[in-house]
Amino acid sequence: MKNLFDLTGKRALITGSARGIGNLLAGGLAEYGAHVLINDRRQEKADAAAQALRDKGYRAGGVAFDVTKSAEVSAAIAHIENDIGPIDILINNAGIQRRHPFTEFPEQEWDEVIDVNQKGVFIVSQQVAKYMMARRAGKIINIGSMQSELGRKTITPYAASKGAVKMLTRGMCAELAEYNIQVNAIAPGYFATDMTEALVNDEAFSSWLYQRTPAARWGKPEELIGSAVFLASAAADFVNGHLLFVDGGMLAAV
Repeated sequence: MKNLFDLTGKRALITGSARGIGNLLAGGLAEYGAHVLINDRRQEKADAAAQALRDKGYRAGGVAFDVTKSAEVSAAIAHIENDIGPIDILINNAGIQRRHPFTEFPEQEWDEVIDVNQKGVFIVSQQVAKYMMARRAGKIINIGSMQSELGRKTITPYAASKGAVKMLTRGMCAELAEYNIQVNAIAPGYFATDMTEALVNDEAFSSWLYQRTPAARWGKPEELIGSAVFLASAAADFVNGHLLFVDGGMLAAV
């Protein structure tokens, strides 16, 4: 029971993990013993991020593919499974954001957001799940958002994509649970990251956030690591189809 969170011997693929929260989660899982595979569209970026983790004593490698390209994903997953080893944990982290008023949102940018944030989760999960089903074991963790439940001005496509991630998580659970595959999602609230730097520095927005969030502060990115380790570990073997909100209580209060 003391080793419930130990990931030694497990291999984790994390999409979009050369930087940002994905990279943070990769380091977190590696700290608990996982061999992590860093993904980016460019091999040199994936390799550089993996080397940075190896320099810290962790097991890491880089693999390049675009989550929106079926042929690239299929080839990359086959390469990992056949030449590196089985994928025990998949974290669908790759995501993008675009901001425009709803009536002025360019169709091309709508497509980009949906392709990466929604279709990418489907494509990668579908390929990885086939191998997990054959082994009758696996953990899939999708990265949702507060916008899996709540809307906000100028980011309607993002909210639509993250709402879809919620239902993808539940649908995948319904189909894959019988194969001993646990599919869950982490839904972060407002975290201080490079992507939110402008909002962090906006005194009016931060003031609103402090009043709106029971914890009365921005989240720290490292506070997402525990949720990922939990859902990736044996501690969550009977947790399935769940959205774990890490939001300082924002969704619970009005």
